[in-house]
Amino acid sequence: MQIRILSAALIAAFALAACGGSNNTAPAAQEGASAASPAAASDKVVLDITGAGASFPQPIYVQWAQAYQAASGGRINYQSIGSSGGVKQIAAKTVDFGASDSPLKAEDLEKEGLVQFPTVIGGVVPVVNVEGIKPGELKLTGEVLADIYLGTISKWNDPKIAALNEGLKLPDAPITTVFRSDGSGTSFIFTTYLSQVSPKWQESVGAANTVKWPTSSSGAAGKGNEGVSTYVNRVKNSIGYVEYAYAKQNNMSHVQLQNKAGHFVQPSQESFAAAADVDWKSVPGFSLVLTNQPAEKAWPLAAATFILVHKKADDAAKAKAALSFFDWAYQNGDDAAAKLDYVPLPASVKDLVRAEWKQITDANGAAIY
Repeated sequence: MQIRILSAALIAAFALAACGGSNNTAPAAQEGASAASPAAASDKVVLDITGAGASFPQPIYVQWAQAYQAASGGRINYQSIGSSGGVKQIAAKTVDFGASDSPLKAEDLEKEGLVQFPTVIGGVVPVVNVEGIKPGELKLTGEVLADIYLGTISKWNDPKIAALNEGLKLPDAPITTVFRSDGSGTSFIFTTYLSQVSPKWQESVGAANTVKWPTSSSGAAGKGNEGVSTYVNRVKNSIGYVEYAYAKQNNMSHVQLQNKAGHFVQPSQESFAAAADVDWKSVPGFSLVLTNQPAEKAWPLAAATFILVHKKADDAAKAKAALSFFDWAYQNGDDAAAKLDYVPLPASVKDLVRAEWKQITDANGAAIY
């Protein structure tokens, strides 16, 4: 079949459903959040802060924005447009912050005059729509997953899949691969992992936000994690990859993956945290890739997600307001993140991030935070 791209209307409907019918500005507070008093709110100049980029962290950014508005009156509008779009928009100064799951290298940060910092840790999970397969039942290795997306494994009852899943009923049916249609940090994480575990993938496809998918003529393309989730739910005998919160919210059947230590592991906060137990000071700009880590319990598709802001702010008030939002989230947002199966940053990493913020200045070179 020809490649299919999920319609914008269907994506919008999914996004609204996933967020309880709210938009990304999210005027309603989270349950349990304390709203600011009218008197306190009236004494403040409220700035509308806009951000755009990765769909991987969109569920938690929406919840943080809701609770932050209730607590402080500050309004955060976050648009899930994909990591590539987020990088482009912050570089063009059309948003107050960009968001990306694929960390920029030090030389790119320097070139664009950007500061980069992580917000939460999560995981990308392969998800399937195969009759009778429950969440966490199907086992795959990285090499088999790569062969599925290379098209060399094209049926669910292929001997390589069957050998990993004795006793599991696998249909004699073609596999429909689902992938991203947009420039995506989630795709970067996924293709980075496939490049690490499959020489064939590394040689023929590689790792990037956007790649030439070998199965594009028979597969399906969805925009954002929202689009991929919706497509996998609609198309029988399909496989896709999404951030874990999307899989759980939509009752999708995720797979077990064999990690670098040789163990089959489930996606969880514990397995994401195991992969993130690294030296965050070792790379400028926190540009760490957490895929295929050697820890015994590590989920092999773990990742941090990142925020990008300008080192020299044209609008110091808005830049300070954006940092205030993320500082508030560091102090108050861990429970909400954990409920969505993200892993909050360790306190020591948050302190490293706050130290990085000291280099962000106004037009006169004065630190803004």
